[in-house]
Amino acid sequence: MSLQFKLSAEVRSDYGKGASRRLRRAEKFPGIIYGGGVNPTPISLNHNEVINNLQHEAFFSHILTLNVSGTEEQAIIKDIQRHPFKQQILHIDFLRIVAGEAITVKVPLHYINEDTCVGVKVEGGSINRVETEISVSCMPKDLPEYIEVDLAELALGASLHLSDVKLPEGVTSTDLAYGDDDHDRAIVAVHATRASTESEDDGGDESAAGGEEGAEDS
Repeated sequence: MSLQFKLSAEVRSDYGKGASRRLRRAEKFPGIIYGGGVNPTPISLNHNEVINNLQHEAFFSHILTLNVSGTEEQAIIKDIQRHPFKQQILHIDFLRIVAGEAITVKVPLHYINEDTCVGVKVEGGSINRVETEISVSCMPKDLPEYIEVDLAELALGASLHLSDVKLPEGVTSTDLAYGDDDHDRAIVAVHATRASTESEDDGGDESAAGGEEGAEDS
């Protein structure tokens, strides 16, 4: 993991809507750190600092360093509550990281070779990305920043499922862990476009016309 994310936070003792409003007036917002076999810690964070980090896709799938009132803790983001229409974070949940204990994280999917995909370049289809991230389980040291999915050989009308994704060593799919086909859902497919459908129809009409002409000649 090339990027490193560090956030400053303070332990908070004020709770409730009134306390949250006071934090927002100070350009801060509430959060909590839990897990690791210790009591949850209510915290407050700098709103602009977190908003700026949210611009990075990797922020959601990295182990973050939280400096909480001078004490550093390792954590991952588990949930973010946002304002319905403002660019404003209302609350954030962090899960503490414990060395040697597996974590469950949603990791982004990076689709590669879209421009050379057989179903698009040769057969005129269109790529439909059903999933942009998947849930994985791994040890903290094995957490990938993202997972690549190669679309080069994906044909028109075909799709790739969770079981087709090549996961890094030490990383497993939480959905496939259930062991049944219902959880092996499609993540990406190549669908026919109107242009490719019309092209196939034109080809079929020409073949039919050729056949009729051949019958008349005979």
